[in-house]
Amino acid sequence: MTDHDAALANIAASFQLEGTVGSIEPYGDGHINTTYLVVTDRRRYILQKMNTSIFPDTVHLMRNIELVTAFLRERGQETLDIVPTRDGATWFKADDGGAWRVFDFIERTVSYNLVPNADVFRESGAAFGAFQNSLANFDASELTETIAHFHDTPHRFEDFKAAVAADASGRAATCPDEIAFYMSHAGMVATITDGLADGTIPLRVTHNDTKLNNILMDETTGKARAIIDLDTVMPGSMLYDFGDSIRFGASTALEDEPDLSKVHFSPELFRAYTEGFVGELRDSITPREAELLPMGAMMMTLECGMRFLADYIAGDVYFATKYPEHNLVRSRTQIKLVQEMEARADEMRAIVADVMEGGDRR
Repeated sequence: MTDHDAALANIAASFQLEGTVGSIEPYGDGHINTTYLVVTDRRRYILQKMNTSIFPDTVHLMRNIELVTAFLRERGQETLDIVPTRDGATWFKADDGGAWRVFDFIERTVSYNLVPNADVFRESGAAFGAFQNSLANFDASELTETIAHFHDTPHRFEDFKAAVAADASGRAATCPDEIAFYMSHAGMVATITDGLADGTIPLRVTHNDTKLNNILMDETTGKARAIIDLDTVMPGSMLYDFGDSIRFGASTALEDEPDLSKVHFSPELFRAYTEGFVGELRDSITPREAELLPMGAMMMTLECGMRFLADYIAGDVYFATKYPEHNLVRSRTQIKLVQEMEARADEMRAIVADVMEGGDRR
């Protein structure tokens, strides 16, 4: 057993696990936290080392998750179950200062990194719409902002400009066209934040990281069972949740596909997700929110691509990367998607209008 394996075993032993641990192996492909699958002779668990550089307030982060999961569970929703430490806490602080937590593994489920078909994407829209509905009566004031300005696009734009100006890694000269693209969109970045500020867009409890792989689907029925990765649940706009799902799921390729000829925005998948999401929320979406659903998709794609490029220019200090140009490749896929969304904006608006009126192709 290596020192690393021994350290992991000691950390796992700090939680109230059932049975004897047989293995602890890396699991998943998340950008932020480090995740392991723990297998005992009785069941399986997810062990995570939380990224305290990105989430420095571990106490309130875990309190948020505890509050939200309890609220959902009381309403009959399947959700993450926190496994307490042997001292009864929701997380464990290791000797080196690392912050760790354990969740029950949700068995007989699958998740997707790329949409396999319209039915799956429609179901994911319904899942996140239902998530919004379930939390409609949750008191947002109970939640702590886990990442300040997370979907504050004007703030992200200022961070981007600062990264370009500082050029800490000397990489700005390798991506002038990409920089120019984001700079040219300065006029749209405040659309959602201005609406939240003046009340024309309602403030809701939102997930804020609605990628398809944050939904666990039943492996038999294909129905959504649980929403995971709750670190960023906090007050925001439903446009953030809708938009980030479209950014990730209505693309024909992974977000780090280097061959841009494979990267396209799919109106068919956009419609499928809209049918699922709006189908759950049709009675509560305001006219202004409905009008801005296509803008939400463009905005979240723009914002994410801008963050990827800023991180590339800064020297890859935030997102995990596998090679030096990884964040640049990610940023380029987002640019391609924004360009195609802009070209098909009228079609997107027509789809939303039709679905809002009850149009559903299922």
